[in-house]
Amino acid sequence: MSPVRGAMALASTTLPAKTGLSLWCPTSPSLARRHPARFSPIGSRIASRGVVTASFANENREFVIIGGGNAAGYAARTFVENGMADGRLCIVTKEAYAPYERPALTKAYLFPPEKKPARLPGFHTCVGGGGERQTPDWYKEKGIEMIYEDPVTGADFEKQTLTTNTGKQLKYGSLIIATGCTASRFPDKIGGNLPGVHYIREVADADSLISSLGKSKKVVIVGGGYIGMEVAAAAVAWNLDTTIVFPEDQLLQRLFTPSLAQRYEELYRQNGVKFVKGASINNLEAGSDGRVTAVKLADGSTIEADTVVIGIGAKPAIGPFETLAMNKSIGGIQVDGLFRTSTPGIFAIGDVAAFPLKIYDRMTRVEHVDHARRSAQHCVKSLLTAHTDTYDYLPYFYSRVFEYEGSSRKVWWQFYGDNVGETVEVGNFDPKIATFWIDSGRLKGVLVESGSPEEFQLLPKLARSQPIVDKAKLASASSVEEALEIAQAALQS
Repeated sequence: MSPVRGAMALASTTLPAKTGLSLWCPTSPSLARRHPARFSPIGSRIASRGVVTASFANENREFVIIGGGNAAGYAARTFVENGMADGRLCIVTKEAYAPYERPALTKAYLFPPEKKPARLPGFHTCVGGGGERQTPDWYKEKGIEMIYEDPVTGADFEKQTLTTNTGKQLKYGSLIIATGCTASRFPDKIGGNLPGVHYIREVADADSLISSLGKSKKVVIVGGGYIGMEVAAAAVAWNLDTTIVFPEDQLLQRLFTPSLAQRYEELYRQNGVKFVKGASINNLEAGSDGRVTAVKLADGSTIEADTVVIGIGAKPAIGPFETLAMNKSIGGIQVDGLFRTSTPGIFAIGDVAAFPLKIYDRMTRVEHVDHARRSAQHCVKSLLTAHTDTYDYLPYFYSRVFEYEGSSRKVWWQFYGDNVGETVEVGNFDPKIATFWIDSGRLKGVLVESGSPEEFQLLPKLARSQPIVDKAKLASASSVEEALEIAQAALQS
């Protein structure tokens, strides 16, 4: 099953054409001609000690971004690059931090103190995409208003007005929804919120888990996907008794082939991680102090645990925007190739957006940092300029684990394309391995573990071009390097 078809819930529906790109921008003559102003000026910029900050005289904002993750940070950078942020842009987030590169939370952020863990401000956006580190001071200097720890709880689209948790009223000209996802949780009745049970989506979640890991002896991780694999690798660095429990018969079933999963499972076992496959959770048990003490399985057996991490997926954070057009098949807010919703002036980007995947002619919703970055940039460019090209995304997934000091082997794999059709596996995992997906003679997807920079750069070219390849010749390759040379040669044929 394709990682986009399965994990990101694809549907082969067609998105109807959207209408009414709304943009209120009276200070830009060319844009004002295309998008007439809806209401009067929004306020002023105040310079203080050489630092320009946004100070709005009333509740009106020209552009509002809701969300504080990757998509919001990269959208802000694109506004700045187009000269449209200073005194015009407001970002509203429920978190206490400026937008940051969220993938760090299940990777280097979880390392123990002696392993040099990642900490803010080190991974504010846009360092993950090779850009400037956008600290809180950066937003002040760029004249961007930041509203922290005050999530939007209500929206009146007719009046173009948002209401925050503290009762603040915000009028907007154009609204970008970048709320991402929320972690899927166990119900309270089976112990889903016991002390010692953790979910990871935000810095506060990761901080809480780190506090538990520092006192823990036995960790159980529920879920065999990205979160489960990354958190388990981090738990190894803490020298903890670590068990991963999941209902499937292999790790990362939505992407890995059985053979590839087996190799990764063996690597984890070599690091002391135990697996309980094909298992369902009945409930989480608590001790006399109310903290979690065990995971009880459907077969009646139990696994002792003083820390439990739940990594069973996520769902779009729709919040107060449920009256917008939704994609009922794959979840999320329905948008077109420019990330416009069916409501004029409202856009959705990142994890929360259900968008047309042009390369495979189907609808999708992608929960990945690469899409968060690219969708933000594409949306804002379309909003501010005459840019009308349909978003043309190539699915991309990766993971990096065991990258702390003292690790016997650091793991970094990348996948591009679609995992459909037959597979060819080349290499023995020591030092590297590659898997190719071939459908009707064409190379549709490719995964490489421990590739060189040049090899990783080749992968998207292969996946996007989908060259015709000789499966037998590829299977007979004696090394990953030779296999990639065969695939690269097919690009020119």
